[in-house]
Amino acid sequence: MILSLSPPMAATFCSWTLQPPFLSNFRRPTVRSRFIRASSSSSTSSNGNLPTKKSFPGEHEADVVVIGSGIGGLCCGALLARYNQDVLVLESHDLPGGAAHSFEIKGYKFDSGPSLFSGLQSRGPQANPLAQVLDALGESLPCAKYDSWMVYLPEGNFLSRIGPTDFFKDLEKYAGPNAVQEWEKLLGAILPLSSAAMALPPLSIRGDLGVLSTAAARYAPSLLKSFIKMGPQGALGATKLLRPFLEIVDSLGLKDPFIRNWIDLLAFLLAGVKSDGILSAEMIYMFAEWYKPGCTLEYPIDGSGAVVEALVRGLEKFGGRLSLKSHVENIVIENGKAVGVKLRNGQFVRARKAVVSNASMWDTLKLLPPGALPDSYVSGVNTTPQCESFMHLHLGFDAKEQGIADDLEIHHIVVNDWDRGVDADQNVVLISVPSVLSPNLAPPGKHVLHAYVPGTEPFSLWEGLDRKSAEYKDLKSQRSEVMWKAVERALGPGFKREKCEVSLVGTPLTHQRFLRRNRGTYGPAIEAGKGTFPGHSTPIPQLMCCGDSTFPGIGVPAVAASGAIVANSLVTVSKHSELLDAIGL
Repeated sequence: MILSLSPPMAATFCSWTLQPPFLSNFRRPTVRSRFIRASSSSSTSSNGNLPTKKSFPGEHEADVVVIGSGIGGLCCGALLARYNQDVLVLESHDLPGGAAHSFEIKGYKFDSGPSLFSGLQSRGPQANPLAQVLDALGESLPCAKYDSWMVYLPEGNFLSRIGPTDFFKDLEKYAGPNAVQEWEKLLGAILPLSSAAMALPPLSIRGDLGVLSTAAARYAPSLLKSFIKMGPQGALGATKLLRPFLEIVDSLGLKDPFIRNWIDLLAFLLAGVKSDGILSAEMIYMFAEWYKPGCTLEYPIDGSGAVVEALVRGLEKFGGRLSLKSHVENIVIENGKAVGVKLRNGQFVRARKAVVSNASMWDTLKLLPPGALPDSYVSGVNTTPQCESFMHLHLGFDAKEQGIADDLEIHHIVVNDWDRGVDADQNVVLISVPSVLSPNLAPPGKHVLHAYVPGTEPFSLWEGLDRKSAEYKDLKSQRSEVMWKAVERALGPGFKREKCEVSLVGTPLTHQRFLRRNRGTYGPAIEAGKGTFPGHSTPIPQLMCCGDSTFPGIGVPAVAASGAIVANSLVTVSKHSELLDAIGL
Protein backbone atom coordinates (compact mmCIF):
# COMPACT_ATOMS: atom_id res chain seq x y z
CA MET A 1 0.00 0.00 0.00
CA ILE A 2 2.30 2.74 1.17
CA LEU A 3 5.42 0.62 1.24
CA SER A 4 7.85 0.74 -1.64
CA LEU A 5 10.24 -2.11 -0.97
CA SER A 6 12.15 -4.35 -3.31
CA PRO A 7 10.43 -7.68 -4.06
CA PRO A 8 12.48 -10.81 -3.34
CA MET A 9 13.26 -12.17 -6.78
CA ALA A 10 15.37 -15.16 -5.85
CA ALA A 11 12.60 -16.64 -3.78
CA THR A 12 9.95 -16.28 -6.41
CA PHE A 13 11.42 -16.52 -9.91
CA CYS A 14 11.16 -20.31 -9.95
CA SER A 15 7.40 -20.12 -9.47
CA TRP A 16 6.74 -18.15 -12.66
CA THR A 17 9.64 -18.38 -15.11
CA LEU A 18 8.12 -21.17 -17.16
CA GLN A 19 4.58 -19.74 -17.08
CA PRO A 20 3.61 -18.82 -20.59
CA PRO A 21 -5.32 8.48 -8.36
CA PHE A 22 -6.25 10.01 -8.58
CA LEU A 23 -7.32 13.58 -9.11
CA SER A 24 -10.37 15.16 -7.50
CA ASN A 25 -13.71 14.26 -8.95
CA PHE A 26 -14.78 17.85 -8.51
CA ARG A 27 -14.29 19.98 -11.61
CA ARG A 28 -10.52 20.05 -11.64
CA PRO A 29 -8.82 23.36 -10.85
CA THR A 30 -5.89 24.58 -12.89
CA VAL A 31 -3.09 22.01 -12.72
CA ARG A 32 0.40 22.69 -14.00
CA SER A 33 2.38 19.92 -15.64
CA ARG A 34 5.80 19.79 -17.25
CA PHE A 35 4.86 16.67 -19.18
CA ILE A 36 2.24 17.89 -21.62
CA ARG A 37 3.10 16.08 -24.81
CA ALA A 38 1.31 15.75 -28.09
CA SER A 39 -2.32 14.75 -28.02
CA SER A 40 -4.05 12.45 -30.45
CA SER A 41 -7.54 13.05 -29.16
CA SER A 42 -7.99 16.74 -28.45
CA SER A 43 -6.56 20.14 -29.24
CA THR A 44 -6.75 21.46 -25.66
CA SER A 45 -5.44 19.98 -22.46
CA SER A 46 -7.96 18.91 -19.82
CA ASN A 47 -6.27 21.26 -17.39
CA GLY A 48 -7.65 24.09 -19.46
CA ASN A 49 -4.53 26.17 -19.96
CA LEU A 50 -1.92 24.18 -21.85
CA PRO A 51 -2.17 23.79 -25.65
CA THR A 52 -1.56 20.41 -27.23
CA LYS A 53 -1.11 19.25 -30.79
CA LYS A 54 -3.58 17.10 -32.66
CA SER A 55 -1.15 14.25 -33.26
CA PHE A 56 1.95 13.00 -31.53
CA PRO A 57 5.40 13.64 -33.01
CA GLY A 58 7.14 11.13 -35.23
CA GLU A 59 5.76 8.18 -37.14
CA HIS A 60 2.52 6.47 -36.16
CA GLU A 61 4.38 3.24 -35.58
CA ALA A 62 7.12 1.87 -33.35
CA ASP A 63 8.91 -1.35 -32.55
CA VAL A 64 6.96 -1.55 -29.30
CA VAL A 65 3.81 0.32 -28.33
CA VAL A 66 3.21 0.55 -24.57
CA ILE A 67 -0.33 1.24 -23.37
CA GLY A 68 -0.21 3.32 -20.19
CA SER A 69 2.47 5.42 -18.49
CA GLY A 70 2.24 3.96 -15.00
CA ILE A 71 5.49 3.02 -13.28
CA GLY A 72 5.43 -0.40 -14.95
CA GLY A 73 4.80 1.00 -18.41
CA LEU A 74 7.46 3.71 -18.06
CA CYS A 75 10.06 1.24 -16.76
CA CYS A 76 9.30 -1.07 -19.67
CA GLY A 77 9.37 1.69 -22.26
CA ALA A 78 12.47 3.41 -20.90
CA LEU A 79 14.48 0.18 -20.71
CA LEU A 80 13.43 -0.76 -24.24
CA ALA A 81 14.66 2.65 -25.40
CA ARG A 82 17.89 1.94 -23.50
CA TYR A 83 18.07 -1.30 -25.51
CA ASN A 84 17.87 0.87 -28.67
CA GLN A 85 14.30 -0.14 -29.50
CA ASP A 86 11.87 2.36 -31.05
CA VAL A 87 9.29 2.81 -28.28
CA LEU A 88 6.06 4.78 -28.07
CA VAL A 89 4.25 5.05 -24.72
CA LEU A 90 0.60 6.07 -25.06
CA GLU A 91 -1.14 7.68 -22.08
CA SER A 92 -4.86 8.47 -21.96
CA HIS A 93 -4.51 11.44 -19.61
CA ASP A 94 -2.58 14.69 -19.68
CA LEU A 95 -0.27 13.62 -16.84
CA PRO A 96 2.05 10.60 -16.86
CA GLY A 97 2.55 8.23 -13.95
CA GLY A 98 -0.77 6.44 -13.58
CA ALA A 99 -1.53 5.83 -9.90
CA ALA A 100 1.85 7.39 -9.02
CA HIS A 101 1.34 10.74 -10.74
CA SER A 102 1.56 14.11 -8.98
CA PHE A 103 -0.59 17.17 -9.52
CA GLU A 104 -0.42 20.79 -8.44
CA ILE A 105 -3.20 23.10 -7.22
CA LYS A 106 -2.67 26.61 -5.85
CA GLY A 107 1.04 25.95 -5.36
CA TYR A 108 0.45 22.67 -3.47
CA LYS A 109 2.04 19.63 -5.12
CA PHE A 110 0.12 16.49 -4.23
CA ASP A 111 1.11 12.82 -4.40
CA SER A 112 -1.72 10.69 -5.70
CA GLY A 113 -0.38 7.32 -4.65
CA PRO A 114 2.73 5.82 -3.00
CA SER A 115 4.18 7.85 -0.16
CA LEU A 116 6.57 5.65 1.82
CA PHE A 117 9.68 4.46 0.02
CA SER A 118 12.76 2.40 0.80
CA GLY A 119 15.82 1.61 -1.30
CA LEU A 120 15.39 4.26 -4.00
CA GLN A 121 19.07 5.18 -3.77
CA SER A 122 20.32 1.64 -3.33
CA ARG A 123 22.64 0.13 -5.89
CA GLY A 124 23.99 -3.33 -6.60
CA PRO A 125 22.46 -6.82 -6.93
CA GLN A 126 20.08 -6.43 -3.98
CA ALA A 127 18.82 -2.97 -4.89
CA ASN A 128 15.20 -1.97 -5.29
CA PRO A 129 14.04 -2.85 -8.85
CA LEU A 130 13.09 0.77 -9.49
CA ALA A 131 16.56 1.86 -8.37
CA GLN A 132 18.11 -0.66 -10.77
CA VAL A 133 16.01 0.67 -13.66
CA LEU A 134 16.99 4.26 -12.85
CA ASP A 135 20.63 3.18 -12.66
CA ALA A 136 20.36 1.58 -16.09
CA LEU A 137 18.91 4.85 -17.41
CA GLY A 138 21.62 6.96 -15.79
CA GLU A 139 19.05 8.85 -13.73
CA SER A 140 19.40 9.84 -10.07
CA LEU A 141 16.65 10.56 -7.57
CA PRO A 142 17.58 12.86 -4.67
CA CYS A 143 15.85 11.76 -1.48
CA ALA A 144 15.45 12.84 2.12
CA LYS A 145 16.13 10.11 4.68
CA TYR A 146 14.29 9.42 7.94
CA ASP A 147 13.61 6.48 10.24
CA SER A 148 10.26 6.89 11.99
CA TRP A 149 6.53 7.42 11.68
CA MET A 150 3.69 7.95 14.14
CA VAL A 151 1.21 5.18 14.89
CA TYR A 152 -2.14 5.57 16.62
CA LEU A 153 -3.29 2.19 17.90
CA PRO A 154 -5.90 0.97 20.39
CA GLU A 155 -2.98 0.38 22.79
CA GLY A 156 -1.77 3.97 22.51
CA ASN A 157 0.09 6.46 20.31
CA PHE A 158 3.83 6.23 19.77
CA LEU A 159 6.65 7.09 17.40
CA SER A 160 7.66 3.85 15.70
CA ARG A 161 11.25 3.63 14.55
CA ILE A 162 12.84 1.16 12.18
CA GLY A 163 16.12 -0.44 13.18
CA PRO A 164 17.22 -3.42 15.27
CA THR A 165 16.73 -1.94 18.75
CA ASP A 166 14.30 0.98 18.83
CA PHE A 167 11.20 -1.07 18.12
CA PHE A 168 11.92 -3.27 21.13
CA LYS A 169 11.50 -0.22 23.35
CA ASP A 170 8.06 0.45 21.85
CA LEU A 171 7.07 -3.18 22.34
CA GLU A 172 8.18 -3.17 25.96
CA LYS A 173 6.10 -0.08 26.71
CA TYR A 174 2.92 -0.81 24.78
CA ALA A 175 2.75 -4.61 24.54
CA GLY A 176 4.86 -5.99 27.37
CA PRO A 177 7.85 -8.32 27.80
CA ASN A 178 6.14 -11.30 26.18
CA ALA A 179 5.77 -9.35 22.95
CA VAL A 180 9.47 -8.48 23.08
CA GLN A 181 10.41 -12.13 23.45
CA GLU A 182 8.21 -13.18 20.57
CA TRP A 183 9.56 -10.43 18.32
CA GLU A 184 13.13 -11.51 19.09
CA LYS A 185 12.16 -15.09 18.28
CA LEU A 186 10.63 -14.02 14.97
CA LEU A 187 13.64 -11.97 13.88
CA GLY A 188 16.00 -14.75 14.88
CA ALA A 189 14.13 -17.21 12.69
CA ILE A 190 13.54 -15.16 9.56
CA LEU A 191 16.48 -12.78 9.14
CA PRO A 192 18.87 -15.65 8.22
CA LEU A 193 16.49 -16.45 5.35
CA SER A 194 16.80 -12.98 3.84
CA SER A 195 19.96 -13.79 1.91
CA ALA A 196 18.05 -16.41 -0.09
CA ALA A 197 15.21 -13.97 -0.71
CA MET A 198 17.59 -11.32 -2.04
CA ALA A 199 20.14 -13.34 -4.02
CA LEU A 200 18.98 -12.51 -7.57
CA PRO A 201 19.06 -8.93 -8.92
CA PRO A 202 15.55 -8.02 -10.11
CA LEU A 203 16.93 -6.63 -13.38
CA SER A 204 18.39 -10.03 -14.27
CA ILE A 205 14.97 -11.65 -14.68
CA ARG A 206 13.30 -12.23 -18.04
CA GLY A 207 10.19 -14.14 -19.03
CA ASP A 208 11.71 -16.86 -21.21
CA LEU A 209 14.31 -19.58 -20.92
CA GLY A 210 17.01 -16.98 -21.37
CA VAL A 211 16.61 -16.44 -17.63
CA LEU A 212 18.77 -19.53 -17.19
CA SER A 213 21.64 -17.45 -18.58
CA THR A 214 20.90 -13.96 -17.28
CA ALA A 215 19.89 -15.03 -13.78
CA ALA A 216 20.32 -18.67 -12.78
CA ALA A 217 23.78 -19.32 -14.26
CA ARG A 218 25.09 -15.79 -13.85
CA TYR A 219 24.30 -15.69 -10.13
CA ALA A 220 24.63 -19.37 -9.25
CA PRO A 221 27.69 -18.72 -7.05
CA SER A 222 25.87 -16.12 -4.97
CA LEU A 223 22.84 -18.38 -4.66
CA LEU A 224 25.01 -21.27 -3.52
CA LYS A 225 26.85 -19.01 -1.08
CA SER A 226 23.54 -17.88 0.39
CA PHE A 227 22.37 -21.43 1.04
CA ILE A 228 25.73 -22.45 2.51
CA LYS A 229 25.61 -19.43 4.82
CA MET A 230 22.15 -20.42 6.06
CA GLY A 231 23.22 -23.98 6.89
CA PRO A 232 21.01 -27.07 6.60
CA GLN A 233 18.29 -25.79 8.90
CA GLY A 234 18.16 -22.40 7.17
CA ALA A 235 18.12 -24.00 3.73
CA LEU A 236 15.19 -26.13 4.84
CA GLY A 237 13.45 -23.01 6.10
CA ALA A 238 13.98 -21.37 2.71
CA THR A 239 11.44 -23.81 1.29
CA LYS A 240 8.82 -21.76 3.14
CA LEU A 241 9.58 -18.60 1.21
CA LEU A 242 6.81 -19.30 -1.28
CA ARG A 243 4.27 -20.11 1.43
CA PRO A 244 2.04 -17.69 3.40
CA PHE A 245 3.94 -15.84 6.12
CA LEU A 246 1.34 -16.86 8.69
CA GLU A 247 2.66 -20.41 8.46
CA ILE A 248 6.04 -19.21 9.78
CA VAL A 249 4.31 -17.20 12.52
CA ASP A 250 2.28 -20.24 13.59
CA SER A 251 5.26 -22.60 13.39
CA LEU A 252 7.12 -20.36 15.86
CA GLY A 253 4.21 -20.45 18.27
CA LEU A 254 3.73 -16.68 18.30
CA LYS A 255 0.56 -15.94 20.27
CA ASP A 256 0.89 -12.36 21.49
CA PRO A 257 -2.07 -10.39 20.09
CA PHE A 258 -0.05 -7.24 19.47
CA ILE A 259 2.64 -9.12 17.54
CA ARG A 260 0.10 -10.90 15.35
CA ASN A 261 -1.83 -7.67 14.73
CA TRP A 262 1.33 -5.74 13.92
CA ILE A 263 2.45 -8.43 11.46
CA ASP A 264 -0.98 -8.32 9.79
CA LEU A 265 -0.72 -4.54 9.50
CA LEU A 266 2.73 -4.68 7.88
CA ALA A 267 1.61 -7.39 5.46
CA PHE A 268 -1.49 -5.46 4.48
CA LEU A 269 0.43 -2.25 3.88
CA LEU A 270 2.95 -4.15 1.79
CA ALA A 271 0.69 -6.29 -0.40
CA GLY A 272 -2.97 -5.62 0.30
CA VAL A 273 -3.47 -8.93 2.11
CA LYS A 274 -2.88 -10.05 5.70
CA SER A 275 -0.20 -12.45 6.86
CA ASP A 276 -2.25 -15.47 5.76
CA GLY A 277 -2.10 -14.23 2.16
CA ILE A 278 1.34 -12.68 1.70
CA LEU A 279 4.38 -14.59 0.49
CA SER A 280 6.90 -15.21 3.25
CA ALA A 281 9.62 -13.99 0.90
CA GLU A 282 8.07 -10.53 0.70
CA MET A 283 7.77 -10.17 4.45
CA ILE A 284 11.25 -11.51 5.10
CA TYR A 285 12.76 -9.00 2.69
CA MET A 286 10.85 -6.18 4.39
CA PHE A 287 12.07 -7.29 7.82
CA ALA A 288 15.64 -7.41 6.53
CA GLU A 289 15.29 -3.87 5.15
CA TRP A 290 13.67 -2.37 8.25
CA TYR A 291 15.37 -4.12 11.12
CA LYS A 292 19.03 -4.03 10.16
CA PRO A 293 21.60 -1.56 11.55
CA GLY A 294 21.67 1.80 9.81
CA CYS A 295 18.45 1.29 7.87
CA THR A 296 16.42 4.33 6.76
CA LEU A 297 13.32 5.23 4.81
CA GLU A 298 13.45 7.65 1.88
CA TYR A 299 11.23 10.27 0.31
CA PRO A 300 11.96 11.87 -3.10
CA ILE A 301 12.82 15.54 -2.59
CA ASP A 302 10.35 16.62 -5.27
CA GLY A 303 7.61 14.18 -4.30
CA SER A 304 6.55 10.89 -5.87
CA GLY A 305 6.16 12.76 -9.15
CA ALA A 306 9.95 12.98 -9.26
CA VAL A 307 10.03 9.22 -9.82
CA VAL A 308 7.82 9.66 -12.87
CA GLU A 309 9.92 12.60 -14.10
CA ALA A 310 13.11 10.55 -13.86
CA LEU A 311 11.61 7.68 -15.85
CA VAL A 312 10.30 10.03 -18.53
CA ARG A 313 13.72 11.68 -18.77
CA GLY A 314 15.28 8.26 -19.21
CA LEU A 315 12.74 7.27 -21.83
CA GLU A 316 13.30 10.40 -23.91
CA LYS A 317 17.07 10.45 -23.37
CA PHE A 318 17.34 7.20 -25.33
CA GLY A 319 14.91 8.24 -28.05
CA GLY A 320 11.65 6.86 -26.66
CA ARG A 321 8.43 8.83 -27.09
CA LEU A 322 5.60 9.61 -24.67
CA SER A 323 2.27 10.77 -26.06
CA LEU A 324 -0.26 12.13 -23.55
CA LYS A 325 -4.00 12.40 -24.15
CA SER A 326 -3.67 9.44 -26.52
CA HIS A 327 -6.50 7.18 -25.45
CA VAL A 328 -6.23 3.60 -26.74
CA GLU A 329 -9.65 2.39 -27.85
CA ASN A 330 -8.61 -1.16 -28.70
CA ILE A 331 -5.71 -3.46 -29.49
CA VAL A 332 -5.66 -4.47 -33.16
CA ILE A 333 -5.31 -8.18 -33.93
CA GLU A 334 -4.35 -9.42 -37.40
CA ASN A 335 -3.79 -13.09 -38.25
CA GLY A 336 -3.99 -13.88 -34.56
CA LYS A 337 -1.20 -11.45 -33.60
CA ALA A 338 -1.20 -8.05 -31.88
CA VAL A 339 -0.04 -5.61 -34.54
CA GLY A 340 -0.87 -2.25 -33.00
CA VAL A 341 -3.59 -0.15 -31.39
CA LYS A 342 -6.43 2.09 -32.52
CA LEU A 343 -6.81 5.40 -30.72
CA ARG A 344 -10.09 7.02 -29.80
CA ASN A 345 -9.73 9.48 -32.71
CA GLY A 346 -9.49 6.56 -35.14
CA GLN A 347 -5.72 6.74 -35.66
CA PHE A 348 -4.01 3.36 -36.07
CA VAL A 349 -0.56 3.01 -34.49
CA ARG A 350 1.38 0.01 -35.71
CA ALA A 351 3.64 -2.04 -33.44
CA ARG A 352 6.34 -3.79 -35.44
CA LYS A 353 7.40 -6.15 -32.65
CA ALA A 354 4.97 -6.04 -29.73
CA VAL A 355 2.18 -4.32 -27.87
CA VAL A 356 2.62 -4.09 -24.09
CA SER A 357 -0.39 -3.32 -21.90
CA ASN A 358 0.23 -1.61 -18.59
CA ALA A 359 -3.52 -1.64 -17.91
CA SER A 360 -5.03 -4.01 -15.36
CA MET A 361 -5.93 -7.51 -16.49
CA TRP A 362 -9.62 -6.60 -16.52
CA ASP A 363 -9.11 -3.39 -18.48
CA THR A 364 -6.82 -5.12 -20.97
CA LEU A 365 -9.63 -7.56 -21.73
CA LYS A 366 -11.86 -4.64 -22.70
CA LEU A 367 -9.31 -3.54 -25.31
CA LEU A 368 -9.44 -6.85 -27.17
CA PRO A 369 -12.03 -7.97 -29.74
CA PRO A 370 -14.44 -10.74 -28.71
CA GLY A 371 -13.02 -14.19 -29.29
CA ALA A 372 -9.41 -13.02 -29.41
CA LEU A 373 -8.60 -14.96 -26.23
CA PRO A 374 -9.49 -18.52 -25.20
CA ASP A 375 -12.60 -18.73 -23.03
CA SER A 376 -10.54 -20.31 -20.24
CA TYR A 377 -8.19 -17.32 -20.16
CA VAL A 378 -11.06 -14.83 -20.09
CA SER A 379 -12.77 -16.79 -17.34
CA GLY A 380 -9.55 -16.86 -15.32
CA VAL A 381 -9.25 -13.08 -15.50
CA ASN A 382 -12.90 -12.44 -14.69
CA THR A 383 -12.81 -14.71 -11.65
CA THR A 384 -9.58 -13.29 -10.21
CA PRO A 385 -10.46 -11.64 -6.88
CA GLN A 386 -9.95 -7.91 -6.61
CA CYS A 387 -8.73 -5.67 -3.84
CA GLU A 388 -11.25 -3.00 -2.94
CA SER A 389 -10.76 0.67 -3.81
CA PHE A 390 -9.72 3.88 -2.05
CA MET A 391 -11.00 7.00 -0.38
CA HIS A 392 -8.59 9.95 -0.61
CA LEU A 393 -8.31 13.27 1.17
CA HIS A 394 -5.90 15.91 -0.17
CA LEU A 395 -5.36 19.02 1.94
CA GLY A 396 -3.31 22.18 1.68
CA PHE A 397 -3.09 24.41 4.76
CA ASP A 398 -1.08 27.04 6.60
CA ALA A 399 1.01 25.39 9.32
CA LYS A 400 1.20 28.42 11.59
CA GLU A 401 -2.45 29.34 11.28
CA GLN A 402 -3.43 25.76 12.11
CA GLY A 403 -1.07 25.56 15.07
CA ILE A 404 0.91 22.65 13.62
CA ALA A 405 3.91 21.53 15.67
CA ASP A 406 7.36 22.06 14.17
CA ASP A 407 8.31 18.44 14.88
CA LEU A 408 5.41 16.96 12.88
CA GLU A 409 6.25 13.52 11.46
CA ILE A 410 5.92 12.85 7.74
CA HIS A 411 3.84 9.66 8.15
CA HIS A 412 0.98 8.64 10.43
CA ILE A 413 -0.91 5.35 10.61
CA VAL A 414 -4.24 5.13 12.44
CA VAL A 415 -5.79 1.77 13.39
CA ASN A 416 -9.19 2.17 15.01
CA ASP A 417 -10.00 -1.44 16.04
CA TRP A 418 -7.76 -4.51 15.86
CA ASP A 419 -10.74 -6.83 16.29
CA ARG A 420 -12.26 -5.70 12.99
CA GLY A 421 -9.07 -6.60 11.14
CA VAL A 422 -6.70 -4.33 9.26
CA ASP A 423 -8.50 -5.14 6.00
CA ALA A 424 -11.89 -3.92 7.26
CA ASP A 425 -13.35 -0.83 5.64
CA GLN A 426 -13.04 2.49 7.50
CA ASN A 427 -10.62 0.94 10.00
CA VAL A 428 -7.10 1.92 8.89
CA VAL A 429 -6.14 5.39 7.66
CA LEU A 430 -2.75 6.37 6.29
CA ILE A 431 -1.55 9.97 6.35
CA SER A 432 1.43 11.50 4.58
CA VAL A 433 2.65 15.08 5.07
CA PRO A 434 5.61 15.09 2.65
CA SER A 435 6.21 18.84 2.96
CA VAL A 436 7.71 18.02 6.37
CA LEU A 437 10.77 16.72 4.51
CA SER A 438 10.25 18.51 1.19
CA PRO A 439 9.10 22.08 1.88
CA ASN A 440 9.14 22.86 -1.84
CA LEU A 441 5.94 20.81 -2.23
CA ALA A 442 3.90 23.60 -0.62
CA PRO A 443 4.00 27.41 -0.47
CA PRO A 444 6.30 28.80 2.26
CA GLY A 445 5.09 28.01 5.77
CA LYS A 446 2.43 25.62 4.53
CA HIS A 447 1.88 21.87 4.31
CA VAL A 448 0.52 19.44 1.78
CA LEU A 449 -1.25 16.35 3.14
CA HIS A 450 -2.56 13.13 1.62
CA ALA A 451 -4.75 10.80 3.70
CA TYR A 452 -6.39 7.63 2.42
CA VAL A 453 -7.97 4.34 3.34
CA PRO A 454 -5.66 1.70 1.81
CA GLY A 455 -7.63 -0.37 -0.66
CA THR A 456 -10.48 -1.13 1.74
CA GLU A 457 -13.32 1.01 0.36
CA PRO A 458 -16.06 -1.20 -1.16
CA PHE A 459 -16.83 -0.24 -4.75
CA SER A 460 -20.31 -1.68 -4.33
CA LEU A 461 -21.30 1.31 -2.17
CA TRP A 462 -20.59 3.65 -5.08
CA GLU A 463 -21.49 1.62 -8.12
CA GLY A 464 -24.02 3.30 -10.38
CA LEU A 465 -24.09 6.62 -8.53
CA ASP A 466 -24.27 9.85 -10.50
CA ARG A 467 -21.25 11.93 -9.48
CA LYS A 468 -23.37 15.09 -9.71
CA SER A 469 -26.16 13.77 -7.51
CA ALA A 470 -26.92 14.77 -3.92
CA GLU A 471 -26.73 11.10 -2.95
CA TYR A 472 -23.14 10.92 -4.18
CA LYS A 473 -22.14 14.10 -2.38
CA ASP A 474 -23.73 12.89 0.85
CA LEU A 475 -21.92 9.56 0.63
CA LYS A 476 -18.61 11.36 0.02
CA SER A 477 -19.17 13.37 3.14
CA GLN A 478 -20.04 10.31 5.21
CA ARG A 479 -17.25 8.06 3.98
CA SER A 480 -14.55 10.73 4.20
CA GLU A 481 -15.27 11.47 7.84
CA VAL A 482 -12.97 8.70 9.08
CA MET A 483 -10.07 10.38 7.25
CA TRP A 484 -10.89 13.82 8.62
CA LYS A 485 -10.95 12.41 12.16
CA ALA A 486 -7.62 10.66 11.63
CA VAL A 487 -6.09 13.90 10.33
CA GLU A 488 -7.41 15.82 13.33
CA ARG A 489 -5.91 13.18 15.60
CA ALA A 490 -2.53 13.42 13.89
CA LEU A 491 -2.30 17.20 13.55
CA GLY A 492 -3.63 18.14 16.97
CA PRO A 493 -6.45 20.28 18.38
CA GLY A 494 -5.34 23.44 16.58
CA PHE A 495 -6.22 22.00 13.17
CA LYS A 496 -9.52 23.23 11.71
CA ARG A 497 -11.02 21.72 8.55
CA GLU A 498 -12.60 24.94 7.41
CA LYS A 499 -9.24 26.73 7.36
CA CYS A 500 -7.74 24.45 4.69
CA GLU A 501 -6.87 26.31 1.50
CA VAL A 502 -7.27 23.17 -0.61
CA SER A 503 -9.60 20.30 0.27
CA LEU A 504 -10.28 17.46 -2.17
CA VAL A 505 -12.04 14.15 -1.59
CA GLY A 506 -11.60 11.22 -3.97
CA THR A 507 -13.76 8.11 -4.12
CA PRO A 508 -13.70 4.73 -5.89
CA LEU A 509 -15.47 6.41 -8.80
CA THR A 510 -12.55 8.85 -8.96
CA HIS A 511 -10.17 5.90 -9.24
CA GLN A 512 -12.30 4.28 -11.89
CA ARG A 513 -12.62 7.48 -13.89
CA PHE A 514 -9.14 8.97 -13.78
CA LEU A 515 -7.03 5.82 -13.60
CA ARG A 516 -9.15 3.72 -15.98
CA ARG A 517 -9.25 1.05 -13.28
CA ASN A 518 -11.92 -1.62 -13.35
CA ARG A 519 -14.18 -0.94 -10.36
CA GLY A 520 -11.50 1.45 -9.07
CA THR A 521 -9.58 -1.56 -7.74
CA TYR A 522 -6.14 -1.45 -6.18
CA GLY A 523 -5.30 -4.64 -8.06
CA PRO A 524 -5.63 -8.43 -7.86
CA ALA A 525 -6.17 -9.89 -4.39
CA ILE A 526 -4.12 -13.03 -5.01
CA GLU A 527 -3.20 -14.81 -1.79
CA ALA A 528 -0.05 -16.85 -1.31
CA GLY A 529 -0.77 -20.56 -1.28
CA LYS A 530 -4.02 -20.06 -3.21
CA GLY A 531 -2.74 -18.62 -6.47
CA THR A 532 0.12 -16.88 -8.21
CA PHE A 533 0.34 -13.65 -10.16
CA PRO A 534 0.20 -14.27 -13.92
CA GLY A 535 3.28 -14.12 -16.09
CA HIS A 536 3.74 -11.43 -18.73
CA SER A 537 2.95 -13.22 -21.96
CA THR A 538 -0.59 -13.80 -23.20
CA PRO A 539 -2.19 -16.37 -25.54
CA ILE A 540 -1.99 -13.70 -28.26
CA PRO A 541 1.46 -13.55 -29.91
CA GLN A 542 3.17 -10.15 -29.64
CA LEU A 543 0.89 -9.03 -26.80
CA MET A 544 2.49 -8.78 -23.37
CA CYS A 545 1.41 -7.26 -20.07
CA CYS A 546 3.16 -5.51 -17.22
CA GLY A 547 2.01 -3.78 -14.05
CA ASP A 548 0.24 -4.88 -10.90
CA SER A 549 -1.80 -7.61 -12.62
CA THR A 550 1.38 -9.54 -13.37
CA PHE A 551 4.29 -11.04 -11.44
CA PRO A 552 5.60 -9.96 -8.97
CA GLY A 553 2.39 -8.11 -8.04
CA ILE A 554 1.28 -4.89 -6.35
CA GLY A 555 3.50 -1.98 -5.28
CA VAL A 556 6.04 0.36 -6.86
CA PRO A 557 9.04 -2.01 -6.83
CA ALA A 558 6.90 -4.90 -8.05
CA VAL A 559 5.48 -3.03 -11.04
CA ALA A 560 8.93 -1.64 -11.84
CA ALA A 561 10.22 -5.20 -11.88
CA SER A 562 7.35 -6.33 -14.11
CA GLY A 563 8.14 -3.60 -16.64
CA ALA A 564 11.80 -4.54 -16.60
CA ILE A 565 11.01 -8.24 -17.09
CA VAL A 566 8.92 -7.49 -20.18
CA ALA A 567 11.59 -5.18 -21.64
CA ASN A 568 14.28 -7.81 -21.03
CA SER A 569 12.10 -10.48 -22.63
CA LEU A 570 11.72 -8.45 -25.84
CA VAL A 571 15.46 -8.27 -26.51
CA THR A 572 18.12 -10.90 -27.01
CA VAL A 573 19.92 -12.54 -24.12
CA SER A 574 23.17 -10.96 -25.30
CA LYS A 575 21.72 -7.43 -25.16
CA HIS A 576 20.26 -8.17 -21.74
CA SER A 577 23.63 -9.44 -20.50
CA GLU A 578 25.39 -6.38 -21.91
CA LEU A 579 23.09 -4.13 -19.89
CA LEU A 580 23.76 -6.10 -16.69
CA ASP A 581 27.49 -5.76 -17.35
CA ALA A 582 27.15 -2.03 -18.01
CA ILE A 583 25.56 -1.33 -14.62
CA GLY A 584 27.79 -3.70 -12.68
CA LEU A 585 25.34 -6.51 -12.05
